[in-house]
Amino acid sequence: MKKSLLYVLTFILLFIAGCSSSGTAGQDSITIAWLPNESGTDLTDTRDEIGRMIEEKTGAEVTHQTTTDYIVAIEAIANGNADMAYLGAQGYIEAKNKNDQVLPLVVPSGESGTLDDAIYYSWLAVEIENADEYKNGDEFAIDNIQGKRFSFVSNSSTSGFRVPSTGIVDYFSEQPGFEDVTADDLLEGGDNHFFSDVLYGGSHQGSAVNLLSGNVDVAAFCDTCVNNYVELIEGEENRPGAIYKVREDAAEPFNTVTGKEFILISVTPVLNAPFVINGDNINEEMQAELLEVMTSDEVANNEKIFVPEDSDFSGLFSKTADERLVDVEDAWFNPIRELSN
Repeated sequence: MKKSLLYVLTFILLFIAGCSSSGTAGQDSITIAWLPNESGTDLTDTRDEIGRMIEEKTGAEVTHQTTTDYIVAIEAIANGNADMAYLGAQGYIEAKNKNDQVLPLVVPSGESGTLDDAIYYSWLAVEIENADEYKNGDEFAIDNIQGKRFSFVSNSSTSGFRVPSTGIVDYFSEQPGFEDVTADDLLEGGDNHFFSDVLYGGSHQGSAVNLLSGNVDVAAFCDTCVNNYVELIEGEENRPGAIYKVREDAAEPFNTVTGKEFILISVTPVLNAPFVINGDNINEEMQAELLEVMTSDEVANNEKIFVPEDSDFSGLFSKTADERLVDVEDAWFNPIRELSN
């Protein structure tokens, strides 16, 4: 009887010890996958700060999975190798198509602190010396991009492929001789193709460098992914005709093109990118804790995550007014989903 009682007490103590070493929601660890755009060393401190705040709230140890390919991050969250990920809207949709338990958690808001203005911008840019080639009178136009060397980010990128390719197709399908053009026609370049050559930067930063290093004539990339490397020197931010210059102290990969200038010829608003979770890995209690910490004032006011305008820190989001992370439902992404239909 004494031995049986001892075994029972030992089991109970081991059970309690096991529970005490787990997160408050019963999960020991959380792996966060990051797209190539957010995997650089310039954002290490921001990634670590997000991880630290999650650890403090949940008790689970956070590991960051940086990547050099969109597909790696998308597959990681879809197949459960990652528990959480920061993806573009298109990447989220692709991951959810693979696994319906991939769920949106939060997105960064706009200046209002709500979803009403939760947008960023997809750019088509050219080198400053070639700007006049892409004008129709005094206005910028995309008519002359056909036949040029073009850089996308990845065909899984929202603002680096899905949105610009849709815009190009919508515009040219109304022009004589291009009525049947599709997004698939833009994937590769060469003779009898829409573009003479097509490159993929692998990240928004890489696509911009493709342009500034002279490898292509036109490039698609977004504002938020290059803000840490460039500065507006003329025109209105996020408007055709705006001229940007690479900072002299820009980190990799822009350190090879410092001082280079480019001009925007087309600008399209895009729905902000979500943090998503794998519902097969993250139970409902942990989901609630993650939502609570990510939408907290502590995160919104953390200057390593939401960086003030006058700061030299390279962070993930900018703080100009009431920006914060806000919860979001799947249906909010339907406008991006419909671009594929």
